[in-house]
Amino acid sequence: MSVVENVGLDHAELLRFITAGSVDDGKSTLIGRLLHDSKSIFEDQLSAIARTSNKRGMEKMDLSLLTDGLQAEREQGITIDVAYRYFTTPRRKFIIADTPGHEQYTRNMVTGASTANLAIILIDARKGVLTQSRRHAYLASLVGIPHLVVAINKMDLVGYSQDIFNQIRSEFSPFLQALGLRSVEYIPMSALAGDMVVERGDNLNWYSGKPLLDYLETINTEHDINTQDFRFPVQWVSRPQTEAMHDFRGYMGRVESGSVKVGDPVTVLPSGLTSHIREILFYNDTLKTAFAPQSITLTIEDHLDISRGDMLVSSGGQPEITREFDAILCWLSEQAFDSGRKYIVKHTTRMVKGLIGRIDYRVDINTMNHEVADTLVMNDIARIGMKVQQPLVIDEYTKNRGTGCFILIDEVSNNTVAAGMICNS
Repeated sequence: MSVVENVGLDHAELLRFITAGSVDDGKSTLIGRLLHDSKSIFEDQLSAIARTSNKRGMEKMDLSLLTDGLQAEREQGITIDVAYRYFTTPRRKFIIADTPGHEQYTRNMVTGASTANLAIILIDARKGVLTQSRRHAYLASLVGIPHLVVAINKMDLVGYSQDIFNQIRSEFSPFLQALGLRSVEYIPMSALAGDMVVERGDNLNWYSGKPLLDYLETINTEHDINTQDFRFPVQWVSRPQTEAMHDFRGYMGRVESGSVKVGDPVTVLPSGLTSHIREILFYNDTLKTAFAPQSITLTIEDHLDISRGDMLVSSGGQPEITREFDAILCWLSEQAFDSGRKYIVKHTTRMVKGLIGRIDYRVDINTMNHEVADTLVMNDIARIGMKVQQPLVIDEYTKNRGTGCFILIDEVSNNTVAAGMICNS
């Protein structure tokens, strides 16, 4: 095997982003425009969309059909689930999640936003900032999305008015600042006409910023991952049953944050045992250094009792080991929370039994007010206290998304019922 001096993933190569907004703000049309104008659509897809558009009596191609893949969506003309699309430009790769605008699909937006680097919140220039606009911005801040684009869409329907654009920006900015969102870009556009999406167009000459795609291609996401604290949940222990490798013991998984070098001291949690890194294996190569979010195999100098669910961390700056923690929880299940029921907590690669010990409050996602609650139903967001039977190795979600999140699984049905973000402070 060859030795690679310094293999780190260039985080600028891939951008995950979501689109959100009120119903009919043009989310699906915007994604369709991005795909169409960036030449990311196959000819047979274009032909099918053109035929469907003609059947509906539309003069122009309905680009929203590129993302509204469910038959129910097409019949209702709304997005009711998260539709993922992938495309590539010469400068970057993209994964898009088109999330629902309806309040009752809050769980879908939380799901789509959980791994996103950036959120695009669309605002209809005719309607201005709505309750849903604030709700989606709140959810984006809640799940820790680092960057936000406020796309003021349908500018063609307000005469491309700079005054309306400035008015919406002035109204929305104080709210976003109060949420702690700092990386915010406002872009006027017409997804239907194509102005300021991929090309600048001829109607928004007063706007000096970049078109949306140019902004997405160039935004710096290198600091979105925690590069300081090494966290490596063990997913699998590799013990090849071959004569040549009968003594081999490798620990396989993904680096959730930070980096690790050959020779680094590491601590195994929750046991607290220590050792040093002997090898870093990456496919058919051996590395000297590995970075988040690479999937690798580690070997260590000592024979220690390590199994799936344990975590290797740097010997300095260790995470918390606890059986109790606080979290912000989004209830995903159609079956309401049952205080008498135990759930399985899946945190990184570890699964333990646990229960919700208390509900501090439920958030009214329309007003952001805190309400007293003794139960949770689908789409509810609440702050809760969690208790687990065996210790978990955790970080605050705001410091480390990979080790600060978890899901709850119903012990009987095996369905995922909730997603949580740890917030002990």
